[in-house]
Amino acid sequence: MSIAPRIAYDRVGEGPTLVLLHALGADRHIWAPVVERLRDKRELVTIDLPGFGESPPLEQTPTPRALAGAVAELLPAIEVGRPHLVGNSLGGWVALELGLTGVARSATAIAPAGLWPQPLMPKPGVAQTLASRLLPLVGPVAASAAGRRLLLTNAIAHPDRVPAQDAAHLIRAYAQAPGFVAANNAMRAGRFEGLERIRCPLTLVWPDHDKLIKRPPWLPDNVHSVVLEDAGHMPMWDAPDEVAGILLAASGGERERRARASAIAPHAAG
Repeated sequence: MSIAPRIAYDRVGEGPTLVLLHALGADRHIWAPVVERLRDKRELVTIDLPGFGESPPLEQTPTPRALAGAVAELLPAIEVGRPHLVGNSLGGWVALELGLTGVARSATAIAPAGLWPQPLMPKPGVAQTLASRLLPLVGPVAASAAGRRLLLTNAIAHPDRVPAQDAAHLIRAYAQAPGFVAANNAMRAGRFEGLERIRCPLTLVWPDHDKLIKRPPWLPDNVHSVVLEDAGHMPMWDAPDEVAGILLAASGGERERRARASAIAPHAAG
């Protein structure tokens, strides 16, 4: 683990570089199942967005655009030039912002936030407050499959597939994120505009059991849209092989993209 300009990250593997951005309330460790499957084929940079994990909050309002600016500032500092950007939920919105500004070689957004038709109403952080109060019980609850279903069912379709240690880490990261409230408020107060102006290859992935984000009724022609079957809002444990295949296809050449798209066809439909 290294820290450069206020952002914590891990870097492993060899090959074309993928920068992986987590969902609201999570941290870089949510990508662990996918990293295991890609590290022999890609260089992977997993990042804690400002205000989450080991990265301190931004001094300014943490809008998705401001978070994208922090990531864009980090990349040259760690000698990463125009990588493939991948994000989930809030991280997906950040990846779209980086695609729009030309920082990304390609952009892949899994269950991206921000594509709602209008800004959302503010939402109190009641769930985070409750999670904070329950922290002493998280380890014992996460130790059972029933407990993991109770803790994670809103974000993951098959919580029993998440190892107990990872499930406890997810809840602790959510409960202890100092930037959660500000980032949630900033995210809900806006929306992403400009999909049709993104010039790099663009893939949007829609888990079919997502309880938090709905697929827009219309998407511009430059979007490659994929439905990920039997997966929830954070699908890294639900369908790690399928997610890895999508990311390989999105970050490969045209021949590899076609081959990988064919390989994952039984599991994902566009």
